[in-house]
Order: sequence, then C-alpha cells, then structure tokens
Amino acid sequence: MRHNPPMEISQHLQALDAEGKLLARAAETAGPDAGVVTCPGWTVRDLLRHTGVVHRWAAAFVAEEHDSPRPMGDPPALDGAALVDWYRQAHADLVTTLRAAPTDVQCWAFLPAPSPLAFWARRQANETTIHRVDAESARGGAPSPIGTEFAVDGIDELLRGFHARSRSRVRVEKPRRLRVRATDADAVWTVRLSEEPPVTEPGGTEDADCELSGAASELYLALWNRGPFPHVDGDPALAALWLETSGI
Repeated sequence: MRHNPPMEISQHLQALDAEGKLLARAAETAGPDAGVVTCPGWTVRDLLRHTGVVHRWAAAFVAEEHDSPRPMGDPPALDGAALVDWYRQAHADLVTTLRAAPTDVQCWAFLPAPSPLAFWARRQANETTIHRVDAESARGGAPSPIGTEFAVDGIDELLRGFHARSRSRVRVEKPRRLRVRATDADAVWTVRLSEEPPVTEPGGTEDADCELSGAASELYLALWNRGPFPHVDGDPALAALWLETSGI
C-alpha cells in the first residue's frame, strides 16, 4: 500500500471553485425553505448563511494575515435570491483571495499542513464539498460526483487532522483498531482508538477489530456522516461509534 501524496494547492483551489458554484446552483434550485436531508434541522437558508460566513472568515485569515484565532462574523439579514447572491460573492472572494495569496503567506491555521495557504485551500475545498452535498440533498436527485483523488485526500485530512485533535470524541475504554480502506485507490488508514484522541497512520497490516471499506468517495461521505458505510467487516459497534461520536 502506498500513501497517496497530498494534493497541490492549485488542485484544491480548482475543487473549491467548482464545488461552491455547484452548491449555489443546488441551493437556488431547492429554495431557502427546503430541508437539508443530510443535516436534520437545517434549511438551505441555514446552510448558505453558515457556509458563506465560513468562507469570509477563512478569507480574512489569509488576506489580513491574522496569526491567532478570530470569531466568525454573523450572516447578513438576507434571504431568497439575495442570500444566494451573497453566498456566491463570499465564495468568489474566497477563491480570489486564495489564488492571489503568496505561497509563503503567514497566518493562523488549525491543522498540520505544508503551509498556511495549503491548509486553507484544502480545508475550504473539503468544507465546500461537504456542504455542496448538503445542498444537493435538499434539491433532490443524484448528487454530483466526488473524484477519487480528492476523496482520498479529504479522508486523510479528516482522520489524521481533525480527529487527531483533543476535541475528538471518538474514544473507547479499551484499545481497538479501526481500518479504513479505499478499494479503488490503494489507500488504507489504521485508526488506533483508546481513551485518548484517535491516532491514525497510513497503511497497516495488523489485524483490525473493524474494517470500513468501499470506494473512496463513499467512504469520504460516510466518515463525514453524509451516508452509510459501504462495507463493514468485523465489530459493527466501532462503525456505530464513529457515526455517533465523530460529528464536527
């Protein structure tokens, strides 16, 4: 098993650009009152406001080179077509900001990455992709596809980034091993579960207590709680634990 190298900043920015446009289009079709199937309790209105605020928050770190955490702002009192337009502008501004930023820009980031710009490009590409899936769930119909390479990279960010943090709630009393295997990408991760935050390593040949496997795009969505796990082998309680405790 080889460990797939991280995607380039330009690839993440290309994905971010495309995904935000898909999100806006799906939201526009669904309408602001439509329920977001993948986020029970949310409407498209909530989704646009949240994602637009995150885009503006992220862009400000890079554009203004803030070196410490800052609170997110509040969305404007807009609705309907005006809210969709506001989201489109927030998304376009983010893409423009990241594309124009020098590669060595210094600012705050909250996950390990080759550089702050690489972090924000990757994080916002994944943030937007997941919420695009949310918007399309409200619209109905078949969701837009997720590329295999992008999905593998996103799984890596989730497992080795988000869930390496102290705030991860995926924990067990006795040590267990969870394996994640993308069957279409030669990509495998071993997640060591304990009373501490999960520790994830690429690869792994030791026996696992549970293995989650399937196409990278399906695993990506399942690990983000946007769909079922394609295949679960071994102890199903660990798959259930993930779904119950991994929300971010």
